[in-house]
Amino acid sequence: MPALHRRNFLRSMPAFASLPLPGFSSNRADKGAAASNRFKLSLNAYSFNAPLTGGKATLDQVVEFCAANGFDAVDLTGYYFPGYPQTPSDEYVYHLKKKTHQLGLSVSGTGIRNDFVQESKEARAADEMLVKKWIETAAKLGAPVIRIYTGKALVDESVREKITAQVAEHIHSCVEWGKAHGVLVAIQNHNDFIKTAGQAIQLLKLVNSEWFGLVLDTGSFVTGEPYAEIALAAPYAVNWQVKEKFAVGGQQQNMDLPRLCKIIRDSTYRGFLPIETLNPGDPFVIVPPFLQQVKQALAAVMKTA
Repeated sequence: MPALHRRNFLRSMPAFASLPLPGFSSNRADKGAAASNRFKLSLNAYSFNAPLTGGKATLDQVVEFCAANGFDAVDLTGYYFPGYPQTPSDEYVYHLKKKTHQLGLSVSGTGIRNDFVQESKEARAADEMLVKKWIETAAKLGAPVIRIYTGKALVDESVREKITAQVAEHIHSCVEWGKAHGVLVAIQNHNDFIKTAGQAIQLLKLVNSEWFGLVLDTGSFVTGEPYAEIALAAPYAVNWQVKEKFAVGGQQQNMDLPRLCKIIRDSTYRGFLPIETLNPGDPFVIVPPFLQQVKQALAAVMKTA
């Protein structure tokens, strides 16, 4: 940003934070709208992180697994593509795109690792370019959403406003790139720079674009009461990560899937619900039972809508 534009951007931050976010509603849908929600279950490739990074599985095998186990879609996370962080060849992207289509699957999204909190301007600029290149890949892949991060660092509250504005500048540029390529850009709350629903919403309102939203990570709002945080953030979700567990005070708890699914049903969200398992063990064995649990919980709450 030019210096004058940047100063105006920073000066306007408190005003931006109070504005409603275009394209998102902070009000719950009425019962009729909630009952008409349609959800499709997807698998986040991170569920296969160990075999994918260990060379014991490929994205092709993950796609085949999803088709064989009744998923509607798959999230083809960027860091499992050959050569990441470099973008893959068009040949490989189109191979996966054709394969998912032939197996009756949609691509629910993709995601990469970036850090806009880091101190180095050069490093942040490089990460901004990384996001933009992967937006182009997401468009070729047919992914409607690309999942990005804010940053890893935990910052002192005295500098949080300044760093939030810094993050917003970089994301705003990425979101404009996403808009030009027909790809929604979405931050994931990851219990790092973004720890609470309020912090996520502040950033969403600051960037202030219909092409920017939240990938609501159900396992990472653990500073406050998790389900209250999820409900507060749900109106801003453009994609989800439905997880088996979350940790509060260092203690692992099973996700209350009926309670979570009711929050999702009562929100204005419609679309893909990617699930993600993090438990150690063989994902080929762990994932199918969790998928059935999510299906059952979702079916039960939809009956009562």
